[in-house]
Amino acid sequence: MPRRSVRLHDADASLFTSGIAAIAAELEVSRDFQPDVLAEAHDAVSSVSLSGDDRTDIPFLTIDPPGAKDLDQAMHLERSGSGYTVWYAIADVAAFVRPGGAVDAEAQRRGQTLYAPDHRIPLHPPVVSEDAASLLPGQLRPALVWRIDLDARGDQTGAEVTRGRVRSREQLDYATVQQGLDAGRAPQVFQLLREVGLLRQERERERGGVSLPLPEQEVVTADRCWSLRYRAQLPVEEWNAQISLLTGMAAADLMMYAEVGLLRTLPPADSRAINRLRRTAGALHIGWPAAMLYPSFVRTLDPTKPTHAAMLEACTGLLRGAGYVAFEGGVPEQPLHAAIAEEYAHATAPLRRFADRFVGEICVAICADQPVAGWVRERLRDLPQAMKDSDRRSAAFDRAVLDLVEAGVLAGAVGATFSGVVVDTEEKDPRSGTIVIADPAVEAPVRSEQPLALGDVVAVRLDRADPAQRAVQFSLA
Repeated sequence: MPRRSVRLHDADASLFTSGIAAIAAELEVSRDFQPDVLAEAHDAVSSVSLSGDDRTDIPFLTIDPPGAKDLDQAMHLERSGSGYTVWYAIADVAAFVRPGGAVDAEAQRRGQTLYAPDHRIPLHPPVVSEDAASLLPGQLRPALVWRIDLDARGDQTGAEVTRGRVRSREQLDYATVQQGLDAGRAPQVFQLLREVGLLRQERERERGGVSLPLPEQEVVTADRCWSLRYRAQLPVEEWNAQISLLTGMAAADLMMYAEVGLLRTLPPADSRAINRLRRTAGALHIGWPAAMLYPSFVRTLDPTKPTHAAMLEACTGLLRGAGYVAFEGGVPEQPLHAAIAEEYAHATAPLRRFADRFVGEICVAICADQPVAGWVRERLRDLPQAMKDSDRRSAAFDRAVLDLVEAGVLAGAVGATFSGVVVDTEEKDPRSGTIVIADPAVEAPVRSEQPLALGDVVAVRLDRADPAQRAVQFSLA
């Protein structure tokens, strides 16, 4: 069956744009900023001080999705003896945000940047987030410059962060870098990224960390046409993510040592949750040896297999409960992020996530052997709740936008039959569950007269696709 899409004639464009505007209004978020916020941002940009060491000799570059403008991170890797040195420049947002000012207050209210298919709702005014603070190529920028040393196995042997002035040399996208690596013509920095990324993935396996290889459902807009697809990450995206994780773990180490900071945490799964997953694996006829730990089991799953896809969907339940914990004058009772299997902090996306600016300021102070700024300490205890509220709003926004686009893409296909995989069933009523359809990439409710079976490949009929209500409903054909 061909991919279903909606070509945006005037009526269709209005359907999606007005629908996304309604979602934003419901969640009380807006692309626009109040005049006082914009005025303060412009003043900050015009008077910014480029303090810190001159690091323009380091040939930083960025790798981001095509068209990205809010560039938080630039990197460079080099060999150091038998090991490696990772240089990671993070946008110095604090250089543009006055503590307690209008931009600061608005950023706390927003919490993080939200992404719609055709626009973003930024955390900071674009004059900051997409221009003056963004690590755009060829531009002199203030940054927090991390130096992280690794041994031949990829284990961290040292880390520090200082303020500096940087100039990124090039802005690249993931597909271009991956093509260069696959063709054997990538510059050495990307070859080192692959080496270090693979080593860090191996260290993750040793720690007992786990990443779920679930394809990402995304909306594609091209040539005035909206469609849905599932997209698996490229290897270079996973290696690049390891650099960010490495930095977040280094930040957590510093803060735990100094007994002041903000961690991103996830409680370890209890035995009952693991036992439920083992029962699910049994129901799906997927072998899970008694001696095999959960992280090793996940690595045996292939998301292209229907039963394995259902198993991975069940595994997402163990990721619920992630949050933030602030601490000072001691360390948290439970500091770990269970999926990473290590202490971890959000430190690498201050243009797009409110908490990261505070983590960066704490780490710079620790490395300089200076007291943490008073404005950071005063706000520290408020950050977990602010980020919890922001995470909840972001998840609601993403889900509502996907629901809208799913309903819009399917609106002309009511009564049609599709093939899909049952990935979830309701505990109280196994006749209700969730179906995943590959083309178009839709995840929606399904009903049956008989109990649904996890992992079954079934034919389903589209009974409802209502963009106004952002609702889709299938039933077994």
